[in-house]
Amino acid sequence: MSKTSNVWMQQHVRDPYVKQAQIDGYRSRAAFKLLELVEKDQLISAGNIVVDLGSSPGSWSQVIAKKVGTRGIVVAVDVLEMESIPGVTFICGDFREEYVLANVEAALQGRQVDLVVSDMSPNLSGVASADQARSMHLCELAQEFACKHLKESGNFLVKTFQGAGFPDFQNAMRNSFMSVASRKPRASRGRSSEMYLLGRGLKGVK
Repeated sequence: MSKTSNVWMQQHVRDPYVKQAQIDGYRSRAAFKLLELVEKDQLISAGNIVVDLGSSPGSWSQVIAKKVGTRGIVVAVDVLEMESIPGVTFICGDFREEYVLANVEAALQGRQVDLVVSDMSPNLSGVASADQARSMHLCELAQEFACKHLKESGNFLVKTFQGAGFPDFQNAMRNSFMSVASRKPRASRGRSSEMYLLGRGLKGVK
């Protein structure tokens, strides 16, 4: 193990959110980011229909499934495999592909969505400019999906990284939603440039 990897591992093991995730049965510390945002912004109610893009390993889907209850619908999508979660329909594949999208729409039972969440990140190359461009492209794809499948007045939560392309994406969000707020959950690592954007109230008719 390299010195850098060893330092990261030591920090990871000491991370209070990692420890709490293990205690609470969440698959990753990312659960606490969503839990904070859900509580702060009242994003999820019992019976809601929610799509989780980039869901693997599943901690966000775990949170969502608990919040929507048995009357809700949770559809999780990722190119990586994800172990099953009670109350969650998982579809493995790229949601840009027609057959994957058809499976997502079938799982939604023809209904429009209350909330789309995206915690997607690209596979990092180590080249900052390229990684940022890939990240913003994923955000754009997630927004396109959200605008197509949300009910009017539906909400969209997406992970972004501040840098090139961020202001333009933020403006695109403002064009699509009645309000756009930025959020930095306490569970986000301080050195990270990640920022969550919350679009509330999808505008117009798709």
